[in-house]
Amino acid sequence: MSRITVIGGTGYAGSAIVTEAAGRGHQVTALSRSFPEHPTPQVTYVQGDAADEAALASAMEGADVVVDALAPRGQQAGTWRTAHGTIARVADAAGVRLVIVGGASSLRPVRGADRFVSDLSGIPEELHDEIRDGAAFLLEDLPATPATLDWLFVSPALRFGARMPGEQLGRYRLGDDVAVQSDGGAISAADYALGLVDLIESGDHHREHVNLGH
Repeated sequence: MSRITVIGGTGYAGSAIVTEAAGRGHQVTALSRSFPEHPTPQVTYVQGDAADEAALASAMEGADVVVDALAPRGQQAGTWRTAHGTIARVADAAGVRLVIVGGASSLRPVRGADRFVSDLSGIPEELHDEIRDGAAFLLEDLPATPATLDWLFVSPALRFGARMPGEQLGRYRLGDDVAVQSDGGAISAADYALGLVDLIESGDHHREHVNLGH
């Protein structure tokens, strides 16, 4: 069993990952700005800000894996890329494997095609900056991190989030940077968490971009 720290562990994706990992017997710590209304049993909840390097280092101490599940909206709007960079730096210093909950726009519809982020027509303009920031973090920032940082960027299907929750099917499909659902399909938080914790347990992917869909 692993010791897993989830940054943003009370959010949409983070809470599902916390529940899945704890249910498998992993030792889970969840760091977030507030405590959950309905905490998952056997999980250690820590209140703190992901922008606070001391809080991050404390939450990662003794961990085998840290999951970065910060949402790009709300209080993180405009600072998401910087916050991810801070988490990556602290994880590298701690020697902890980093698994990032990414976005779908950095995926390609088919092999060799441009990534979805290259054409944001049809997507509300107020979301463009966060989409571009997420893609830039994957394509520019992560490859530039020290080789000592073992990272994995896990994109969900395009329709993913509290506003489009998706049906829980108890299964998923795994792909690389080509979307397993190029038609913009969905995946539920529970099924995304199922796949992400499987990836943590297998340990087969290093400094890679993968995606999960139904």
